[in-house]
Amino acid sequence: MMEDVFRLMEDSGHEQVIFCRHKTSGLKSIIAIHDTTMGPALGGCRMVPYETTQEALDDVLRLSKGMTYKCGLADVDFGGGKAVIIGEPETDKSPEMFRVLGRFVGGLNGRFFTGTDMGTMPEDFVHAARESESFVGLPVSHGGSGDTAIPTAFGVMQGFRATALHLWGSDSLKGRIIAIQGTGKVGGRLVSQLVEQGAQVLVADIHAERAKALQEQYTGYVQAVDVATIHQQSCDIFAPCAVGGVVNERTLPELDCRAIVGSANNQLAEDWHGDVLHQHGILYAPDYLVNAGGLIQVADELKGYRHERVMEKTQEIYDMLLKIYQLSSEKDLPTCRAADQLVLERLHQVADLKRILLSGVTGWS
Repeated sequence: MMEDVFRLMEDSGHEQVIFCRHKTSGLKSIIAIHDTTMGPALGGCRMVPYETTQEALDDVLRLSKGMTYKCGLADVDFGGGKAVIIGEPETDKSPEMFRVLGRFVGGLNGRFFTGTDMGTMPEDFVHAARESESFVGLPVSHGGSGDTAIPTAFGVMQGFRATALHLWGSDSLKGRIIAIQGTGKVGGRLVSQLVEQGAQVLVADIHAERAKALQEQYTGYVQAVDVATIHQQSCDIFAPCAVGGVVNERTLPELDCRAIVGSANNQLAEDWHGDVLHQHGILYAPDYLVNAGGLIQVADELKGYRHERVMEKTQEIYDMLLKIYQLSSEKDLPTCRAADQLVLERLHQVADLKRILLSGVTGWS
């Protein structure tokens, strides 16, 4: 039996949940808008063959709330939202399906902007964009800003450097051992950039040949290890750059690192796992800040994309992460709790300033 949707919304603070269905194309989608205090909701659209509607709903609620926090820490004028499509990406996609999605999203009249996520590609949203202007992350040939992995990797590098400064007094990564779990678009870029910085890199990927190819490319700097044991490796920084939930009850006792800094979403399986990391003296860089480079890029796309502006904004992850570490140290708070506190403060500040009426918005009758 499906849980009461309104109770779930109340528990997580959501404003709106929209269920979308189109018989002909087979579209089954849920859009969740968490909080629009800072601006219209922004978040990706993922396509997953969820086993139940409840599973899809739980995912979209969790992810959309996370986007509010990501937007808050990244200091972009957007709130949190997310969309999910129930289906198998390899077999169920069609141009018609994404055009239908475009009409549903367009019907929200600018309350929600979306683009690529797990199981979807920029080309999918070329079809959706024919029906609405509420899509970002399109291919460059269609007016988009291009590969979001570039600023995402740059942001993670800022996270590495800030963490090194906090732990060891210097943001140099030379000689540091970094274990990267997942060597796809972001993880692969991180390997090459870390090697340039003089770090020693352990790599693992579900596609073992990918990790071995990096070892051969960077002989003496990169070592491939088994994907099942990458989190157990003795290292300075463990970098989850693939699936979420890698910090959980099973893996927590097996970690052998000083810090966790990576691009994967939702690295903590449960919030309290961040409390355990704090108790064990493992520094955790909140993933929704460290991986915000891609968000910053697509947010910038909505006001006229400029690469230099995106990279400049992404570089601020360094200072924000140091601020979180400082607050965590001063108040003996887990870093995830310190980050949440900063986001809530920002939400309150923005809500307060929006009490000031802008001229021309309305008037006396």
